[in-house]
This record gives sequence, C-alpha cells and structure tokens, in this order.
Amino acid sequence: MSGAGYVAVAVGGCAIGWLSAWLVLRPRRADAARQLPAPDSLEREVLRRSSTGYLVLSPQGRPLLTNPRARELGVLVGGIVDRGVLDAVERAAVSGEPVDVELEPVQPPSLTTATTPSTAPTTGPTAIRAVVQSIDDERILVAVTDESVAQRVEAVRRDFVANVSHELKTPVAAIGLLAEATLDSADDPETVRHFAGRLHSESTRLGALVTELITLSRLQGADPQADAAVVEVDAVVDEAIGRQAAAAEAAGITVVADEDSKLLVRGDRALLTMALTNLVSNAINYSPAGTQVSVSRTTSEGHVRIAVTDRGVGIAPEYTERVFERFFRVDPARSRSTGGTGLGLAIVKQVAANHGGTATVWSRPGLGSTFTLSVPNYVGADGVGAAAPSIGTPTSVHRGAA
Repeated sequence: MSGAGYVAVAVGGCAIGWLSAWLVLRPRRADAARQLPAPDSLEREVLRRSSTGYLVLSPQGRPLLTNPRARELGVLVGGIVDRGVLDAVERAAVSGEPVDVELEPVQPPSLTTATTPSTAPTTGPTAIRAVVQSIDDERILVAVTDESVAQRVEAVRRDFVANVSHELKTPVAAIGLLAEATLDSADDPETVRHFAGRLHSESTRLGALVTELITLSRLQGADPQADAAVVEVDAVVDEAIGRQAAAAEAAGITVVADEDSKLLVRGDRALLTMALTNLVSNAINYSPAGTQVSVSRTTSEGHVRIAVTDRGVGIAPEYTERVFERFFRVDPARSRSTGGTGLGLAIVKQVAANHGGTATVWSRPGLGSTFTLSVPNYVGADGVGAAAPSIGTPTSVHRGAA
C-alpha cells in the first residue's frame, strides 16, 4: 500500500473514532441538559422558596412580579398593594434612593376570628420592614422581611441591660453610703465594726452578682458539648448537697437524698453540679427552720430527673412560669436578705438547655415546691441506657440540722 493509502486509512480511523465518541456522549449531554432546570425556572423556584417577600412594581404601582412570601406578609393582598409601599414607590422613583418602610402587620385570613380586638389572636408577624428601590426606569423592587424575632431579641436585650444596671446600682450605692458612714464614725469602733460588716455583706453580694452574670453569659454562648463526658448522677447529688451543708445547718434545715441510683448522663459535671447546687440553695433559702429539703433521682422517657423538694411557702400559680426568668423574684425582700441575685434559677434553666434537657417547677402556696432538673439518660456503646434500681427510703444522705 502506498503512503497516500496509509494516510487515508489513518484519517478514516480518526473520523470513525470522533463519530463514535460523539454518538456515545451526545445522549449523556442531553440527559444532563434535561436534568438542569432552565435559568428562568430556577430563578422562579428560588424566588418562590425565599423567606424574603419580593414584589416588582411599575412606577405607577402596578404589580409585575411577586412571590408567595410577599403575599403572606401582607404587601400584596387581593391584588392590592399596601398603601405605605405605594407611597414609598413614588419617592423611590423620583429620588432613585432606597426607601425604608415600617408596615403594619396583616393578620392572615386563616387566623382571623370573630373575637373582639382585645381578645383577637396575636399569631403572625409583629414587625414587618420593606425596602423599596428602583431597578430601572420601568421597575421598582420591594423587598419585605419579617423583623419579629429581631425585635423580640432587641427587647430582651434592652430589658436585660436595664435589669443589670438596676441590680448593680443597688449594691454599689449601698457600698458607697456604708463607706461614707464608716469614715464619719472613725472614732467609734463599735459603729465602724457594724458598718464594716455591712460593707462586707454588700461587696459579697456584688461579687456574686457579677460572677453569675459572667456564668450566664458564658452558658448562653458556649458549645454545649465542649466539655461533655459521662457523669455519675450520684456524685453530682452528693457534691451539691455537700456544698450547701453549712447553709442548711445555719438555717436549721435537714437536707436528705434517696439511695444511690447508679444513673449516668452525658454532660459537664461542673455545670450540672452548679445547677443542682442552685436548686438546693433556693430550697433552703425559702424553707422555714425545722423543715426538710429532699433530693430524689428517677428515670422517665429516656431522661434522668433530679427533683429538689422543699416544704416552704410555695409559689403562686401566676408566678410559676416566670421563676426561671433572669432577675425575677417572687419575694424580692427575702431574696435580697438571703443574698440571692435573681440569676440562680436562670442559670439552672440554661444548664438544662445546654444538656438537651429542661428545668421545671411544681408549687402550691403553703405546700412547698419541687424543682426538677431533667437531662437525657446516657446511652452506652451497646445502645442500652443506664436504668434506675428500685428507690428505697430516703436515708442515704443527710445534711444540716433539723
């Protein structure tokens, strides 16, 4: 075969190879093209699923494009654009600058009832903000967001700052007055000792308040599982009761606990001990002398429940939902007289939340209260959780004097 023949064969082979490859790959490319949505349909799907409401209007306020969220937030209801938005459209079309609008929340029709305004449901957005800006000479974009959560967070922050300021000013002012009184009584040793004792008490309270504020702040911003380990519930109970032994004895309170349970949980032992210590301290502070505080351990529905029960004054039903709030005190005078900061139960609630559990209270005036710290039971590598044995008479741990 001549050289030209070889060349012809080579060229033919290449052509056949390219043709074969094209025939094989063409269906795959076609399938891939069919699997990807067209840009227009993709954009519309993103728009439909967005948590932000979007509305495109003409300069005259005629709706050109919208998504379901805009209708949910009440910007476009029954084809009618909100009056506040229309006013902003006119300003945005003239100035070319974005215009912020605070809108009145619109109750969805499904939530409306025949109740009077005073009893109407409040479900739904409480704060809606729209930003109106010009896209071009023919279109105005309205972006609408639900600011309800941000508004509530800001309200909580303001209340917290106000409460902290008030709580800090009280001991600081007292320390200043006591220091001044001590200076004025420099020639009277007995008076100086009296005011010095008060100074020590107020400074201790101030230190406890600052410490608990820092603790609560760290708990709210911490990784719940950063220091997680398998924790023996019995050790936590014994340590918490031991920490309050002196306070119980001084108050004439007996602290008892049920028998060891061998229960295990996964978490931070130091935080769990602190939370339970706060519950025991709270029970001692609000119990009359000669009564008993009991600590019990049980399991239920995959959770270990540590209950602290006192026979104190109890809590009125209208206050039981608020006792875990920061700085809330059922009896402010008594709380301050016992050195309470109003943060102990808030810390208990946060520790429970960080461990995936809850903190609850049952109480009746004149009967006492039961505070329960509940955290998930530890499940071992075999998938079996620790089980509580039968609980006997609460005789294993006693602290304090009757």
